[in-house]
Amino acid sequence: MTNELLKTEFHKQLKSGREALHLKKHTIAFYHFENAHILGQKHLWRHTISHYWMFVFGIKTQNTKEIIGQIFRILASLLFTLIWVPKGNTGGTNISPIKPIPIRKELKKYF
Repeated sequence: MTNELLKTEFHKQLKSGREALHLKKHTIAFYHFENAHILGQKHLWRHTISHYWMFVFGIKTQNTKEIIGQIFRILASLLFTLIWVPKGNTGGTNISPIKPIPIRKELKKYF
């Protein structure tokens, strides 16, 4: 798989998440944002933008835990992405930010 395919899928997942969020399909939206996070976590800008959209999700759903957690994750993504990221981590506050997770089946082809 080339980096371009991974990048394209990252943007597709982010777009799907934004569309679902707009339609108030919150579970679907967050799943797509998690996929975008998994795909983008080794790239500084993509990693940070995936956390930004999880932050927006927190605001739209009035989820204080997600809002606060994503503020810290945005900062951490800016500081640590180029050093170390836990492979497969989905990026939400429901998961430890340092826990590696097996890559989701539907995303394995991009790695």
